Amino acid sequence: MSKVTRATRALEQAGVAFTVHAYDYDPDADKIGIQAAEALGEPPERVLKTLMALVDGKPACVIVPSDREVSMKKLAAALGGKSAQMMKPADAERATGYKVGGISPFGQTKAIRAVIEAQALAHDLVFINGGQRGLQVRLSPQDAVDFLHAVAAPVVA
Repeated sequence: MSKVTRATRALEQAGVAFTVHAYDYDPDADKIGIQAAEALGEPPERVLKTLMALVDGKPACVIVPSDREVSMKKLAAALGGKSAQMMKPADAERATGYKVGGISPFGQTKAIRAVIEAQALAHDLVFINGGQRGLQVRLSPQDAVDFLHAVAAPVVA
């Protein structure tokens, strides 16, 4: 497995401090984010999952703790929209240039609006997908917000 991805290159070029962590990805796991947390030996609230949604028909990247679900109503409100829905996996792959299970908010092929769950900012460091299955980057959640120009808002149900 390569530890250099579009995500890690984008973070490096921006001068963001991060470390790379590989783990055994289980494609059959019921909850991929929870499986990543267990494999890394980290609490699920520090291992954030990257989800792709549509808010008023426009793509949005949503980053939340791996043990939580997104409230579509709260997500829409965070981006000033009326409605939100999850993106179909094939559409998410096309929009980001990454495969499902390896979608990172960093280094996506197009700039997409991002929202990070506000609770994540309570941690010094969090894990976020590094751009391929079985690869996480550990960084400051505030650095992630700054890099992505993300909205930090309560978006979990």
